Amino acid sequence: MGTYMCDLCGWGYNPEVGDADGGIPAGTAFENLPDHWECPLCGVDKTSFVKV
Repeated sequence: MGTYMCDLCGWGYNPEVGDADGGIPAGTAFENLPDHWECPLCGVDKTSFVKV
């Protein structure tokens, strides 16, 4: 599992941490995020993220 960064605002999704505020538990791979998930900082969808 790798970290992904939002192209727009630079927020990073770390699968080891997840996104508790968004209801995503730790250990959730980026590829397994629901289609409706969006960046918690700027609101873009997950297609705007790149693997870092």
